[in-house]
This record gives sequence, C-alpha cells and structure tokens, in this order.
Amino acid sequence: MVSKPRKPTQKKGSTAKNSSRKKTSARKVSIADTKGKQLVIVESPAKARTVGQILGKKYVVTASQGHVRDLPKGKMGVDLDQDFEPSYVTMQDKRSLLNQIKKAGDQAKTVFLATDPDREGEAISWHIQTAAGWDNQENPPKRVVFHEITKQAVEEAFEHPRDIDMSLVNAQQARRILDRLVGYQISPLLWRRVQRGTSAGRVQSVALRMVTDREREINAFVPQESWTLDALLQKLDPQDNDLRSFVATLHSVKGTNKRVNVSDEKDIRVYESELKGAKFTVDDVRKRNVKQRPSAPFTTSTMQQDSGRKLRFTAQRTMSVAQQLYEGISVNGEGSVGLITYMRTDSVQVAQSAIGEARTYIEDKYGKSYLPEKTRLYKTRAKSAQEAHEAIRPTSIMRTPDSLKSALTADQHKLYTLIWSRMLASQMADAQSEATTVNIGAMCAGTSE
Repeated sequence: MVSKPRKPTQKKGSTAKNSSRKKTSARKVSIADTKGKQLVIVESPAKARTVGQILGKKYVVTASQGHVRDLPKGKMGVDLDQDFEPSYVTMQDKRSLLNQIKKAGDQAKTVFLATDPDREGEAISWHIQTAAGWDNQENPPKRVVFHEITKQAVEEAFEHPRDIDMSLVNAQQARRILDRLVGYQISPLLWRRVQRGTSAGRVQSVALRMVTDREREINAFVPQESWTLDALLQKLDPQDNDLRSFVATLHSVKGTNKRVNVSDEKDIRVYESELKGAKFTVDDVRKRNVKQRPSAPFTTSTMQQDSGRKLRFTAQRTMSVAQQLYEGISVNGEGSVGLITYMRTDSVQVAQSAIGEARTYIEDKYGKSYLPEKTRLYKTRAKSAQEAHEAIRPTSIMRTPDSLKSALTADQHKLYTLIWSRMLASQMADAQSEATTVNIGAMCAGTSE
C-alpha cells in the first residue's frame, strides 16, 4: 500500500481536503542522541516538552509535527480498481524530519508512538512506523495512549503499551479516501457548471445540503398573523414604596380556561377598547419551587457551542486554544503542564478520581449543602457516540482559573474558566429557585366582573 516517494505536482483542479487539524510547515529540528535511550514520538513540540518533562532523561521526546505522509497532491492517489487502495507519498517538507526520526529510532533501545488517542493520532503513528520501515522489525515500536498529559496518566500509559490499532487506522484511511473521492470527482463538475474555483467536500457538501433544505422549508412556510395584548400596570397602594411598573399579558376570558388566540387586528382592537379604563385586581398568587439540574461536562460539540455563545469564539479558535491547554502550558513552579483532558471527544463520562476531587473542592469551598447526596454520573444520549475518551475537564480542579491567570493568555484563560466552571457545576446540587405566577383580573366598564 506504499508507493515510492516522488515529487508531487500541483494540478489545476485539485481541491483541498476536509481536515480536522491545521497543517503547518515542518520546523527544522535536531533530535538528541538516542543511544541507550527510549525514543518517544508525539505530534507537536509543545506536547513533546510536557511529556519529556514527565518522563525524564532516559527518554528522548521528539515531534513529527503532524502527518508525515499523505495522498499525492497532483492526482487522485486512490486505485478504484483495487478496492480503493491508497497510494501514499512522504510530504516534501517532512522528508528531512522523517530521516532524522528514522535514524534516532534505529539507534534507540525502544520506540514509543505517543500521538493523540484518536483515529488521526493512530494513523500518524502507523504512517511513521511504516515510512521508517519499522513495521517488520522483531521489536516494532510500541503504541502508548493517554487522555490527559499528567504524570499519573503518562506513566500508566507507558506501563501498558500496545500495538497499533489497525481498526482506527483503517477508519482514518476511509475518511481520507472519501475526502479525495468527493473532492476530485465533484469539484471539476462544479468548475464547469457553477463557477471556477468552487469546491466540494465530504463534510461541506452535506452541510450545504442541510442549509439548502432548511432554506426551502423557510421559503415554503406560509406566515400566520398573531396578536397579543399587554397592559402596563402599577400598584395603587400608597403605603408601598415599590411603585415599579410591570407588564401583564392577556391570557383568557373569565369563566373559560381557553387561551385567547387572536389572528386579526380588528379582534385585538375590540379587546383593547374593552380593557381601557378597566379596574385591575390581583386574583391569586401562586408560588412553586423550581429545580434545575446542572449540565454534563463538555464534549467537543458542547464546548464549541458554549464557547461560541459566551466567548464569541469560532469553532476553529476554540479548538486551537483547547489544543494549547491540552498539550501543556508553562506554569510557575511546575514547568509545562497539561491543563485539560483530550479535547476531541463525544463522551460526558468522567474518571472517578476527577469526580472525587471536584466533590472535595465543592465541600471545602461552598459547604455540604452544595453537594448532591449521590455522585452525579452522566451518560451520552447520542446513539452514535463512541465514548472512547473522557469528557473535557481540567486535569486538576484544584488549579483554579484565578491561580493560572498570570500563566495563560486571555483566550486560554477564558476557555479554561469555561471548562473548569462546567466541570465543577456538573458535580453540584440542583439549582433551586422560586417561580411566581400572578393572575390579574380586569373589571371592564359596565360589567360586574
């Protein structure tokens, strides 16, 4: 499944693929001497610093800076007659880096592939292993997976290494092949029929269909006229200093429980004329206690939604900042620290240790009354959820946003505060409030009620 590396050529009609990770040009790096040491390969320099600090001097941690191989840019790169077999080439700007990684790995006692714990990370590890020629060795690289970059999580992962999961790799390959098939076969048609420079993609084409269908529903909608009537009222009690105005809305006619629905201006004007000069009195006041359960910890999608609504961050900006928090931030006195768990997840489940830490913090900070009697456990409602990872949470609830303010950028602090607050609230007791409903009667002129 591997073709000989060859210089890719840019074809005038090729399209960009849908990718969940931002591509960057490889930086020039120098890998330390690995003789007698263990080589660990991750994706980014920031992650390499954090993991290297945890593992110590017996390990050399380096970064692949993302993918090292991909489908060629100048042609399809997928053999439709051979079960969609992909043909990969080493990226031109990664050739030197890959040679350095191969040399360092050949000299090391053991190679550990510690890329992200998802299908993209699994594929990066597989591509590195295959391109370096390590897949047929007697002692092939070991795959280690951790969902948060903390001392406990990293050390536990290295105590339980595994082989590369080809099911995850194949899932990533299927996605990448679909990207290429959709882009290369539909985009040229769009150039001819719509406009030059337009493109189609595996994700954007489906999203466009959803938007189009919704727009058609809007255009097909037949608007219906609806009217409401509000009265601006004020207390008449001269002994009451609270003389603020309030609004009452026409709900029903006395003697009936049927809500007033008015679809014509003439009818609403009749009600308006009858209620002008009416005497308004409070008929009854009803109060009830309202409880509201806290929301579950963040998944990727709920984090993006909340960040967009409260912080005005785009999805891309949210994920970029979350990646920084996950890979490690330099914290005074601690060095580089991973502050949140892995940010690509559809799970709302949280480790028991993290729940215990949150409950301890809540009791110490706010008191027992803020804790529910039973530990809160959450389940994902979506049937398609894979739940391969935990929810997005702080690696330690004890690292409060205020304690990290000097170490974080403005964006990092805003998003960390959002994640920290959501996790803490998820383990609190229900919020309690009182809802009050006031029924006001109107005695119209010339009537007894």
